[in-house]
Parts: sequence; structure tokens; C-alpha cells
Amino acid sequence: PYPGGVTVEIGWPLAVALGILIVGGVAVSAAGRLPVARSIPWAAVRAGVQLSAVTLVVGFALQRVAFALAFVAVMFLIGVYTTAQRTGLNTWLGRGSAALAMLAGALPVLVVIFASGVAPLNGPAIVPIASILVGNVMTAHTLVGRRAFADLRDGIDQYDARLALGYWRSQAIHRVVSPNLHEALIPALDQTRTVGLVALPGAYIGVLLGGGSPWAAAAAQILVLVGINTGQAAVAVTARLLMARTWLLPADLRARLRP
Repeated sequence: PYPGGVTVEIGWPLAVALGILIVGGVAVSAAGRLPVARSIPWAAVRAGVQLSAVTLVVGFALQRVAFALAFVAVMFLIGVYTTAQRTGLNTWLGRGSAALAMLAGALPVLVVIFASGVAPLNGPAIVPIASILVGNVMTAHTLVGRRAFADLRDGIDQYDARLALGYWRSQAIHRVVSPNLHEALIPALDQTRTVGLVALPGAYIGVLLGGGSPWAAAAAQILVLVGINTGQAAVAVTARLLMARTWLLPADLRARLRP
């Protein structure tokens, strides 16, 4: 019922448009003295290579559930590695804890979505839904970790004061990181509050481009957004619990936060 749609043809027009955008981004960054001017073309090249490689694989992932699950598992591991790098978790305990926090956010949401039957348990449904969710729980973990670790480094005196008052180490860490923990959830919550008013996110556009109706696109988008909000909340709470146990901490903080 909704034929056509937006397609991007591979050819010279695409190359020209990408070239103009990359050069423009570098020029604006250089003129504004932003330290990302050299990163823009590298990021573009890397994205092109990665998407080309993924395109070769995703066709197989869409054919069978086992292939789709394996594809998502690889994405999850890359997400764990990325967030560990961004937050300074350079030990196996820290990386394993990051994986546990992300899994606590992604797995329950995926179980609800597919066990309820709202989405079919097949490759074309697993790959996009799971990849969106994994990407967002990774982002939430990175934001939670960076802010919480900064608060712990700046709040060592608060931590020590609570220990002197008789708090356990886990309680003292919990109190220091809790006030700003929710900030990692604000971007996704704002996107949910303003969906359709400020922007039409990827799931909505994807269904439309696939020929689905606007109603089907809206249903898919609200499912994804609500799942992201729930998953990110679970990531934040689990991460705080693991920080309180000193599992999810960079090496310098584990050494400084003595009981």
C-alpha cells in the first residue's frame, strides 16, 4: 500500500555527496578549533568499511535464527569492549562486569518482546531490534560509568567521611554515585517524550522504507523506545550495584576505595 520509498543509489552522486559532507565537516571543525577535524574522515572511512563487511554477513544472519543470534552476540561483545575502553575498565573483572550490566539491560527486554509474540522470532526481527537495543545499553553504560567514576574520583572525601560515620564500603559508594546516575537516561527519555514532534527515529523510518504502514511504523517505534528506556534503567541500576561491590571499577578506583 505504500510503494516506493527512499533509496540511495550507489554511484557518483553518492561519492560526491559524501565527499562534500566530509570536507565540510573537516572545514567547520578546523575553523572552530574543534579537536575532531582529523577524526571525521577517518570515521567516515571506518564506517564505510564496517558497513560493507556487515552487509556481507547480515544476509546470512537474516536467514536463520541461529545465525541472527550469533551476529547479535558478536555485536554485544564489541559493545562491551567499546564501553570498557571508554570508561577505563582494563581488567577482566571490569570488562566482565560491564558485560553483566549490559546483559541485565538487554536480555530481559528481548525476552519480553519475543516471548510475548509481538515480534516474530526470526532473523529479520532479531537483528534490527537486538542491535538497536545493544547499541543503546552500551551508550547508557558508557554514560553511567564515565559520570560515576568522575564522581567517585572527585568525591573521595565524601566516601571517606561516610566510612568514618560507620557506612559499609558498598553503602558509601552507592551514596556517592547515586545523585547523578539518572543523567545517563535523559537522552533516551527525551527522545521518547519528543518522538514524532522533533524527529522520526530509525525504527519508524525503517518500517516505512520497508513498505509498512504508518501505524505499523508507529507500533514498532514505541516498542523500541519503551524497550530502550527499560533496558537503560536496568543497566544503570545493575552498574551501580556492581560498582558498590567494587567489581565495576577502574583499577585506580578499586585501589583508592579501601574499606
